[in-house]
Amino acid sequence: MPEFIYIMDLIGTIAFAISGAMLAVKKDMDIFGIMILALATATGGGFIRDLTIGNIPPAVFQNPVYIILSFLTALVVFFVIRYVRKGDRLLGLIRVYEKLLLITDSLGLAAFTVDGVYAGRTVTKTNAFLMIFLGVITGVGGGILRDLFAAQKPYIFVRHVYALASVAGAVVTAVLPAWIGWPKSIIAGFVVVLLIRYLAAHFRWNLPRALPDGEL
Repeated sequence: MPEFIYIMDLIGTIAFAISGAMLAVKKDMDIFGIMILALATATGGGFIRDLTIGNIPPAVFQNPVYIILSFLTALVVFFVIRYVRKGDRLLGLIRVYEKLLLITDSLGLAAFTVDGVYAGRTVTKTNAFLMIFLGVITGVGGGILRDLFAAQKPYIFVRHVYALASVAGAVVTAVLPAWIGWPKSIIAGFVVVLLIRYLAAHFRWNLPRALPDGEL
């Protein structure tokens, strides 16, 4: 089981690092900004989770693989963009970016949500609310930091029931172990997040707003 959770960690780290690096490129940041935004996106949720449960120092400082993986991913994104920065290839890359953002964000959200719930069992085996909270904050925390650093409205508040997908996946992961055990619960929670994200993006689902047209 620990090996499976570690794989989820690595998937989430790479996926969110790509997401952060691509947004940094879009915001015209330099290589340092790209690396920092990738790192913040990839490790921010886990950092907040560890502070919440008193896991000091946070896992990102205990195992350097997360920082190294985030930086390497950011460098790959940087050099790929540099290589195709002109002409039609750049236009094609922008289109790929839009699709890649949905895929990487969804994978990272799913992986970190179930990881956060599983981390909660180290401090409680009965408090489902705490485990769900840890799952959601691990899933969305890095994205919030990414958007704040990039000076844009947090993605989770405006697009495709993003946080709601994390909540649903966290609930599934936290509640099902009593009946089917942790391994199957983690897989089920992971799939639920991905499924909701796909359906929300495909059908353009959004939560209702007070002013649908954004007018005050």
